[in-house]
Amino acid sequence: MYNAESISKVLKGELLQQTGNPEIEHILLDSRKLSFPETSLFIPLVSSRRNAHQYIPELYEKGVSNFIVSEPVPEGKYPKANIILVKDTMQALHSLVAWHRQQFHIPVIGITGSNGKTIVKEWLYQLLEKDYNIIRSPKSYNSQIGVPLSVWPTKQEHTLAIFEAGISQPGEMEHLEKIIRPTVGIFTNIGEAHNEGFLNIRQKINEKLVLFSKSELLIYCKDYLALNECVLNFHNLVGKKDSHESGLQLFSWSRKTEADLRITSVDKSEHDSRINALYQTTPIHITIPFVDEGSVENAIHCWALMLHLGMSQSVIQQRMDQLGNIAMRLELKQGINNCSVINDSYNSDLGSLTIALEFLQQQQQHPSRTVILSDILQSGKSDASLYEEVASLLLQKGINKVIGIGKNITREKKSFQQITGLKSSFFLTTEEFIQQFNQQDFQHETILLKGARVFEFERIGKLLEQKVHQTILEINLSAVAHNVKHYQSLLKPATKLMAMVKAFSYGSGSFEIANLLQFHGVDYLAVAYADEGVELRRTGITMPIMVMNPEPASFDAILQWNLEPEIYSLQLLKLFSEEVQLAGKTGFPVHIKLDTGMHRLGFEKKDIPELARILSESSLLKVNSVFSHLAASEDPAMDHLTKQQGQLFFEMSHELQKALGYAVIRHIANSAAIERHPDLQLDMVRLGIGMYGIDSANTIQDQLRPVSTLKTTVAQVKHLAAGDTVGYGAKWVAKGPSVTATVRIGYADGYPRRLSNGQGKMLVRGQLAPVAGIVAMDMVMLDVTHIPDVTEGDEVIVFGDTLPVQQLAVWADTIPYEILTGISQRVKRVYFEE
Repeated sequence: MYNAESISKVLKGELLQQTGNPEIEHILLDSRKLSFPETSLFIPLVSSRRNAHQYIPELYEKGVSNFIVSEPVPEGKYPKANIILVKDTMQALHSLVAWHRQQFHIPVIGITGSNGKTIVKEWLYQLLEKDYNIIRSPKSYNSQIGVPLSVWPTKQEHTLAIFEAGISQPGEMEHLEKIIRPTVGIFTNIGEAHNEGFLNIRQKINEKLVLFSKSELLIYCKDYLALNECVLNFHNLVGKKDSHESGLQLFSWSRKTEADLRITSVDKSEHDSRINALYQTTPIHITIPFVDEGSVENAIHCWALMLHLGMSQSVIQQRMDQLGNIAMRLELKQGINNCSVINDSYNSDLGSLTIALEFLQQQQQHPSRTVILSDILQSGKSDASLYEEVASLLLQKGINKVIGIGKNITREKKSFQQITGLKSSFFLTTEEFIQQFNQQDFQHETILLKGARVFEFERIGKLLEQKVHQTILEINLSAVAHNVKHYQSLLKPATKLMAMVKAFSYGSGSFEIANLLQFHGVDYLAVAYADEGVELRRTGITMPIMVMNPEPASFDAILQWNLEPEIYSLQLLKLFSEEVQLAGKTGFPVHIKLDTGMHRLGFEKKDIPELARILSESSLLKVNSVFSHLAASEDPAMDHLTKQQGQLFFEMSHELQKALGYAVIRHIANSAAIERHPDLQLDMVRLGIGMYGIDSANTIQDQLRPVSTLKTTVAQVKHLAAGDTVGYGAKWVAKGPSVTATVRIGYADGYPRRLSNGQGKMLVRGQLAPVAGIVAMDMVMLDVTHIPDVTEGDEVIVFGDTLPVQQLAVWADTIPYEILTGISQRVKRVYFEE
């Protein structure tokens, strides 16, 4: 058992005050993710943009009584708290978890590499869960923060640990090695991911190999030339640990040369792959239910480990054949009866349940939250204590209804039934639930599906999810968060961030994006029209919202829903002031738009004296911000204009602020200006298209992640003879025997007609297929003559990671903004978090 006193000794910190010795079980780094206040230790991390010490008062009020701090705490402010003072809270986190790791003497598998880390980890869990009580990294927790959070929950009942580690710059792996201290290592592969932090690929390999400095065995593929050379050099450097103990041993596999596991062939059928090999001169094989090269490689890594563990080939073959897909993301979809459905139906353990509940907690669009939960397998706890903890977790996360499926959770239903306000029902099997399923039992709620694979919750998902058009737009919420954080990293510490969610968040959705931004602490939202703001308020968005195009007819809604209008003319100022006075309000927040050269909307320099007089003489309005709009911040050839706009904005805003007599937020920088014109960041910036993964200046594009993927499917394949025509107007003529694929998208979905007759292309089976004929309202035909084996139902990528929307815009002679905002509302959005 850990308490403040014992942890203080481990860290050699100063125990500023001690008021008791409550047991500490959970480490808390994010105040928004508090679940168990009585047993949590809050460690406030400090970065250039955020100092988490500011959340101590809030957490203390919520019942947290254990804190590690790196700043002095006012004496007597937290009389019931235990407070440990250290020099650096991040270092303290690493040291504490590294010490905790040393208390266990079990096999620990450490996994690193460029790709496949999470898949290998999850497959190893599937393959070994019958033989070991396993603790593993939740999701892709492999960073300087994620690794400590993964290792900390290790308990005496665990008999095997599997942790992944990732780095983005030199020096990081040294910290993670001390925390994981793997006995067995797996280096999956090496690629270009996160290359920007390293001099070259060999430096990146050598930095990653640091994870295995104290390991007994390293599994790797010899076929990556640079990796093989670096591993051999590393092996020579590590040498013997001492005269009595063997050093690092290598277990190699290869498809090209001699190795411990020599892959002799990979025979693929339509649905599976047979992998043949020689191991210790004996022919062996496995069959996996996957055919892609990534899965083959990942399976061989798992195979090598199982061979090292001495498992029989018959057991290995049986379990490999049963490998299942890994849910790499939490999907948010539209459901029946105005519900939203979060599908996480491939695994169920406490770690991943907590992550899924945190994602559920972010969703504010419905008044009620429901969890459908299967038995939790391989927890290492007694069922009674396990489900008491789960029930407590549901209570902390504000869950309104739980549906339990499975013998164990049903047997422990009293843990849930005793919670006031929590509705509960229980079924022994998924089949029993489906037989009694009634659509009307689910109305206006967000539903989380969380089940172990054997419970086949995908069947429940089909009942709850709204039937959709097969053309869908996938929105990667993790990519949005990544892009926001990247732009935040470019800002000065005091600069605020306004996120543009107008035009249905550039086609990405409204409340789904706003929920994410609110959760990640963005300061302001901006919408084009009042009805967009009202919709966000209806779905639980409480943060400030600026309306950029307020119309007199919308003033009532603006006042009722506490929206903040942009004021750009004396006439609009007069009309809104009158409305505020009629409503009996004073000090209502507004934003003043200045025209510095865009010549679209805004007050000009000559208007400032009269504007200042009216605002300073009236108590009806309070100016929250003064802003302007840059015309060409992304274009180096127009930097002279940007500089002129900036100078004029400084002059006009200074004159207005001087007359007001109080400080206002000033902002002029858009996405491109954040990076190209840091002198214009001022008090706040407005992040628009950059948040969605598009850098209009193309200076940091490689550091952003694409957010949207538009995909559809093949409806029918046609085999044509020379001279056959395709589509309206017979504009496309087959020059010889040809094959076309009709796909389920058209200009009514937002696919531009300008992309007709080969101007546009889509990805089919990984290859570009040009448009054949004229784009129709609901259908597009593609020439797939050069692509073998195209069949009905094949997935087709319209744009995404492998075919950027920027390329589509070039083909259509337009800009990415138009493509993204033009995606029709009939195209269903599917949101996911990695």
